[in-house]
Order: sequence, then structure tokens, then C-alpha cells
Amino acid sequence: MNKIIFIGLLIFVLGNTSVFSQVKTDAVLVAKDTLKSNDIDPLTPAKAAFYSAILPGLGQAYNKKYWKIPLVYGVIGTSLYFYSDSNKKYNQYRDAYKRRLEGYTDDQFSYLDKNRLIAGQKFYQRNRDLSALFVVAFYVLNIIDANVDAALIQFNVNENLSVKPVIYPNDVTLRTNMGLTFNYNF
Repeated sequence: MNKIIFIGLLIFVLGNTSVFSQVKTDAVLVAKDTLKSNDIDPLTPAKAAFYSAILPGLGQAYNKKYWKIPLVYGVIGTSLYFYSDSNKKYNQYRDAYKRRLEGYTDDQFSYLDKNRLIAGQKFYQRNRDLSALFVVAFYVLNIIDANVDAALIQFNVNENLSVKPVIYPNDVTLRTNMGLTFNYNF
């Protein structure tokens, strides 16, 4: 009997407090729009790639990733330097070999025989060709980086989706386990 009275009293008190707590106000509730509308421009990646094709690093500036511009010029400039240096040394070895075939021995490589001059030509020609390949590869990589970066800027990345690495001990084997936690908040 005491339980029934107690439950009835509890329902009465909770019911009345919710009724009494409601105060009439003339305020209008306005729901805030939590979703922010981002206009997606499908030409942004193409513009960034075009700018990088015109002048390396310009696409990175268009994407406002200014810290990448010195990297772009550093790798392309270094490759161009090695191309120029290898080309100069290749021409020196080639000219010395041509002079050696004509019978002259008064060049700067007088201490080398013909086989060494041919080996030097092949070495510097291979390095020159590889450096040219690196220049072209870094130029194309610059364009691809600007394009991909411009495409990824338009994605909505917020705190509702998270991936975190987790290290936790295993209770059975007492070893540490590693994993990833994926969280999605609605």
C-alpha cells in the first residue's frame, strides 16, 4: 500500500512541477541552420591545374597553399641544375674524345684514355637524361598536386566524422593492441 501511495505522490509532484514550470512567454523560437551551404565550383580544380601548367607554383598560390611554392621551385630547380651540370660535363668529355680521335692530347682530360672518356660520356649522358626526366616528372606532379588540392578543398570536413588511432592493452594476453576508432556524430 505504501508503494502505491509513494508512486502516486511521485507522479503528482512530477506532473505538477512540469505544469508549474511552464511560463507563458511571447518569445519566438528561431532554429539556427547548422548546415552551412558551401557553393561547389566544378572548375576550381581545372583552374588550379591550368595555373600550375602556365607557371609552376601558381596553382598552389591559387589554392592558398603558399608553403608548397618553395618546394615546387626547389625540386624543379635542383633537377634543372643537375641537368645543366651533367650536360656541361657530357659535352666536355665528348669534345675531349673528339680531340683525342683527331690526335690531340692537350685537353684537360689528358690523363684519361679513350675508354675512360667514353665511360664518362655515357655516365653524364645517363645523368642528364635522368635529370630531364625528373624535371618533367616534378612539373607534372606540380600540376597534379594543384588539381587534387583544389578538388579536396571543396569537401566538407567537420568534427562529426573522426578517425583516431587507439592503443589499448589486451586483458587476456597482456599485450598492447593497436587499432582505429571511427566516430560519426549525428
